Amino acid sequence: MHQTPPPFRPLNIRILTASDTRSAAEDKSGDYLAAALQNAGHTLEGRQLCRDEKYQIRAAASDAIADPAVEILLITGGTGMFDRDITPDAVEILFDRPIPGFGEIFRAVSLEEIGLSTIQSRATAGIANRTLVFCLPGSTGACRTAWEKVIAPQLDPRINSCGFTRVFNAWDK
Repeated sequence: MHQTPPPFRPLNIRILTASDTRSAAEDKSGDYLAAALQNAGHTLEGRQLCRDEKYQIRAAASDAIADPAVEILLITGGTGMFDRDITPDAVEILFDRPIPGFGEIFRAVSLEEIGLSTIQSRATAGIANRTLVFCLPGSTGACRTAWEKVIAPQLDPRINSCGFTRVFNAWDK
């Protein structure tokens, strides 16, 4: 017997850009994510820019995680291999439960696009206080790959009835 998938439910998503070099006017990755999530039918619950400083990132992420209106936090920037790339180090300590498959799948999908350079990405995800948190690279192309090929399909039960929306359905009960 074929079951009808659950209906689409718009989710409240906040964007945090971690960067020492970008202003809000230059945040093309954040612009892309804001447009993409709204085009998919979700709600932009705010945007913020902070410096690549461990405790600034952690504080901004903590504020989003503590806000009951925020269901998903997308953090862009700071997932590479350089000294200033500290987003995973700042955020993973906040996770109640990591989602290791996200980074694995993101790198697998990225392999097709950028080759072995994908090994340098420390993209990660987890759940913190019933908030899904995704740490994405800072490039617009990487954000597009993460959103279109990994995250968005997981947030739409019409595409993937076994995606992340099942978590929200369980929490709503």
